[in-house]
Amino acid sequence: MKLIVGLGNPGAKYAGNRHNIGFMALDRIAQDHGFAAWKGKHQGSVSEGRFGSDRAVLLKPETFMNNSGQSVQAAMRFYKIPVEDVIVLHDEIDLAPGKVKHKQGGGHAGHNGLRSVHAHIGPEYARVRLGVGHPGHKDAVPGYVLRDFAKADADWLEDVLRGVSDGAPHLAAADPAKFMNAVALRVNPPRSGTGKHAASAASKQVASPKSMPSAPDPAPELPDTRSPMQKLMDRFR
Repeated sequence: MKLIVGLGNPGAKYAGNRHNIGFMALDRIAQDHGFAAWKGKHQGSVSEGRFGSDRAVLLKPETFMNNSGQSVQAAMRFYKIPVEDVIVLHDEIDLAPGKVKHKQGGGHAGHNGLRSVHAHIGPEYARVRLGVGHPGHKDAVPGYVLRDFAKADADWLEDVLRGVSDGAPHLAAADPAKFMNAVALRVNPPRSGTGKHAASAASKQVASPKSMPSAPDPAPELPDTRSPMQKLMDRFR
């Protein structure tokens, strides 16, 4: 069983913030995959369900971002989930908007939510880094992540949320490569008119006998009308 955590801040005031993209992703997963209604447990909101035969618990800590680790630790203890089976989805300013990366273990890179999780359960958990972009200066970061996504962000944000939801069963099955592939199919879908089918068609067009120019017919050979004497004379010229 996996514990999939989305980081954010509780309340309508923060619902559309860049800092709350983890909450948004969990809401989409629960909706798309028919998880149970959210319930207040373990200092957060919890929804339980399955991806096929793989059971998972979704957790949105409601301790505010800086104390997220308290809720994560409480849920881990209740469900007896080891740290290696915890996956945290969070905003990442060091990735461009729309970029997604999966990482197992590592540092918190100054993210206050991850810092709290580290302090309570250690660094060995997995995380899904959801890029929101950087404001350009470190002093502007707090205000930037606590502002709502702009209208111009709506399309790529929708693609990311759909991709994460599509890939959630692979997270539960401990297959991050397939998860990332599912995200890529939403964020960077293959272009039409390319791929094996188009290449095969082009190959057939080049190799088709009908497309090759036909050789001209040889000219007919004329009969030899010379007399025997003329043939002899021509031979010694």
